[in-house]
Amino acid sequence: MDNNRIVTKVSSVSIAVNIALSIVKLLAGIFAHSAAMISDAVHSASDVFSTIIVILGFRISSKAADKEHPYGHERFECAAGIILSGILFITGLGIAKSALDSIISGNYLTSVIPGTAALITAVVSIVSKEALYRYTIIYAKKISSPSLKADAWHHRSDALSSVGAFIGIVGTRSGFALCEPAACLVICLFIVKAAAEIFSESLDKMVDKACDEELQAQMRETILSQKGVDKLIELKTRMFSSKIYVDVVISADGQLSLTNAHEIAENVHDSIEKQFPQVKHCMVHVDPTFCDNIEE
Repeated sequence: MDNNRIVTKVSSVSIAVNIALSIVKLLAGIFAHSAAMISDAVHSASDVFSTIIVILGFRISSKAADKEHPYGHERFECAAGIILSGILFITGLGIAKSALDSIISGNYLTSVIPGTAALITAVVSIVSKEALYRYTIIYAKKISSPSLKADAWHHRSDALSSVGAFIGIVGTRSGFALCEPAACLVICLFIVKAAAEIFSESLDKMVDKACDEELQAQMRETILSQKGVDKLIELKTRMFSSKIYVDVVISADGQLSLTNAHEIAENVHDSIEKQFPQVKHCMVHVDPTFCDNIEE
């Protein structure tokens, strides 16, 4: 199954589950008189739009390179991640405003005690969203998709917000009316935190951040193991959405013919792209070893 089909399959499951949960939470919040559950329903509804953005972003990023985009369209997926973080952030602020208004005005003191249906719905939401997170994150790692990973964390943050809603409902039913608006504020913190993390990760992949040190160490080992490589002078990596560009400078015997030097560079190039599937392109430059000795 290709990556497009994987994203479509996973996203379709996410949309179906989130629509169902949004409706159930909203009804439970209304009939069981739970503001926390209604806030949680809004969060689940926002995940539906987020997943749609994931699908669109991934499809655009999967388009082949063209004249206007000779390096491909992968960064459109990062753009989708940034949009997702914005949606989450606005959602969180909206929930926080509603909770603060309730606390400041004192409306929570006269609110109706949430019913049992709200408690049951919160438990169902926690289990469903955690399962959806685990399902989505498996495929996100499998195809190295930042936007699908962001969507997975949407599900995890929704599960955590449902935990907050559950605590708020239990507290209110136990006579602590302030617990419910307080739970809404906790939900807001989870949402804003997830938004910040998604924004940071997406931005890193938009500004050519280097890949992690462990992966670079593995690349260095692979390069130095190639026959004819005397020294690794420089290794640069940059993230390009889910892909990596690699620039390598090595030194080889200065007495070699151009053909032999090119063969060594080709071996380094092929070994990097073969052993590291996430590498989209590797550029190798060869310096003569005797030049290094003269400089030293």
